[in-house]
Amino acid sequence: MKKTLVLIGLAAWALSSVYAQQQNVQQNQQQRRNEWKPESTEWYTPVPAKVTPGSNGSAPSDAIILFDGKDLSKWQSRDGSPAGWTVQNGELIVAPGAGTIQTKDYFGSCQLHIEFKTPTPGPENTLQMKGNSGIMLQSRYEVQILDCDNNPTYVNGYVGSVYKQSAPLANPFTGTNQWQVYDIYWKAPVFGTDDQLESPAMITVVLNGVVVQNNYILKGNTPYTGLPKYVAHGRMPLTLQDHGVKVAFRNIWIRNL
Repeated sequence: MKKTLVLIGLAAWALSSVYAQQQNVQQNQQQRRNEWKPESTEWYTPVPAKVTPGSNGSAPSDAIILFDGKDLSKWQSRDGSPAGWTVQNGELIVAPGAGTIQTKDYFGSCQLHIEFKTPTPGPENTLQMKGNSGIMLQSRYEVQILDCDNNPTYVNGYVGSVYKQSAPLANPFTGTNQWQVYDIYWKAPVFGTDDQLESPAMITVVLNGVVVQNNYILKGNTPYTGLPKYVAHGRMPLTLQDHGVKVAFRNIWIRNL
């Protein structure tokens, strides 16, 4: 009996000790909260830069205009020679065989706006040859351009895909010979000591107002064959692909983030 009473007493003491500790923790937390002032969690610098928004797809005031319908002054071929694509009626049109073009400037994390239109397909333009081009962020991470109007191709090669990595969440492509609008939000990968990957790339893609990639974390580059991998790099040009089809572009602008 004495042993039982002793055990009961010890249990009661332990419970009361735990309760007292909890009370002390709660009192300390409340005391710390009472010590905080509203201004303790406020800051006033740096003040965000004033940016005038665009309207109807036009560029905000701090954007870099990459194509305004007039010329190819912001672009060149991969070998540094003049870009061989065509500018006609305010459109930048792929010249099949002229080769992929890239910006003269280099970019990292960015907000990109670009509009494209796929042409009427010929008899040979089916599947991955139907209105195919691509937007290569930092020259190696492709967001697919493709005519996906009744196109039974592989889904991780659809319009709106991160090529061969992530199929789009939806297919808001509106049709051949109609302007499509991409808004792309790109977080560049970060490499550290000994070129080791510290932070992978992440992308959000909006096509015609519909989110088709939602903060997708890339596994590496986007090769046609093989698996993706990261190879260390810094800021790189934005690239538009010549895939042998006369895809048209307009209203291309970019903001550094």
